[in-house]
Amino acid sequence: MVSFQESDRFAEQRRQMIEQDLKGRDITDPRVLEVMGRLPREWFVKPEYAAQAYADYPLAIGLGQTISQPYIVALMTQCLRLKGDETVLEIGTGSGYQTAVLALLCKKVYTIERFSELSARAQAVLARLGIENVEFFVGDGSAGWPEEKMRFERILLTAAIPSVPKPLEKQLAEGGLLVAPVGESWTQTLTVYRKENGILHPASVCGCRFVKLIGQYGFSEP
Repeated sequence: MVSFQESDRFAEQRRQMIEQDLKGRDITDPRVLEVMGRLPREWFVKPEYAAQAYADYPLAIGLGQTISQPYIVALMTQCLRLKGDETVLEIGTGSGYQTAVLALLCKKVYTIERFSELSARAQAVLARLGIENVEFFVGDGSAGWPEEKMRFERILLTAAIPSVPKPLEKQLAEGGLLVAPVGESWTQTLTVYRKENGILHPASVCGCRFVKLIGQYGFSEP
């Protein structure tokens, strides 16, 4: 397990994030709280935003993308119900913060990002943290992992989709969970899908707003 320095200048901000923004709402998964309580979120944002790293709102990371607010990261992760032995597919690597949270909670993460610059940055931060159970790919996340026969117990989308892409539906293992913001360009509903007998059964969680997933089975280029 990766260990982090707790006596740094952001330790108090992490503590407040956990107590106020996560425990203070509906985040109860002790493993999620433990990981987010020690992962240095400031490493995943631009230096000029470091002082805001633990504020409960999204921050720009460049190329029109954002790092999600801590509460949403925690909520989406909690919805995956990770026990530690799962293989997870993440669509939208972004800053790599969500990737790191997942990697510390499951067996292995496969993550796809369409911007090579963002993928490279995320890889550098995770390497700095000593997190090694992640495989990166640059490409169209809406088309799924390039090895079509791969199956994942969990799939997480960190960008909005109009509906679940067929390739992702296919790559979700039977009995698996897929969590995604689903809806229109500007407003979506965070939805959890369970795959039973080859069919996705949705359950709405809350309203949300994410950047769009651009791709063959997502939204078209703006």
